[in-house]
Amino acid sequence: MYPALIGKKIGMTQIFAEEGAVCPVTVVRAGPCVVLQVKNIDGKDGYDAVQIGFEDVKIARAAKPAIGHAERAKTEPKKIVREIRLDDQNADVEVGSTMTVELFQDIKFVDVIGTTKGKGFAGGVKRHGFKGQPASHGVERKHRSPGSIGGHGTDLGHGGNIKKGKKMAGHMGSERSTSRNHRLVGIDAENNLLLIKGSLPGPNGGYLFVRKSRTAKSKISSGGTGL
Repeated sequence: MYPALIGKKIGMTQIFAEEGAVCPVTVVRAGPCVVLQVKNIDGKDGYDAVQIGFEDVKIARAAKPAIGHAERAKTEPKKIVREIRLDDQNADVEVGSTMTVELFQDIKFVDVIGTTKGKGFAGGVKRHGFKGQPASHGVERKHRSPGSIGGHGTDLGHGGNIKKGKKMAGHMGSERSTSRNHRLVGIDAENNLLLIKGSLPGPNGGYLFVRKSRTAKSKISSGGTGL
């Protein structure tokens, strides 16, 4: 089974290594997650995957299809549902079983997927790091203005309109973000907690999807404490 869980971001703290080094960590309450469905390539789904759910929802607030789907796993409807795709692997779990942080017992690095904090409508300086206009004499009070945009609007063969993707002011944040290769510093199986080095996307209380890292090197650098 590919190690992955849904969790909730609790907040940041710091821990100390035996030699006294400080390590900033984010505390994530991961699981327990219930297996809602097991899909396989030979069935009607056409691919291998495990569907898991996190946090119960009141029956009165759940849709009837979600209630019936959860009843097949003999559990309550879940607030967050995600799939774990399996590549040429057989899922060694059964529908209705529970997955806990013990899945990460031998894992050293993880990837974390979440939704970043929403910043609302932001200007070019905050959103894209624009330098802004000169602050010398002769410049109007437009120091944080992006300036003219038509000079780069033309593109031979595509018209003179401003192209999609032009860096301008607009909505900032509240986007799906994947933060990769975080070291898993510790596991508290009794309280379903993961201690992950560094900051993770989203606010405290936001939902995260934690999985085994797909690109991290297995060898830890010889320098430092390994935290």
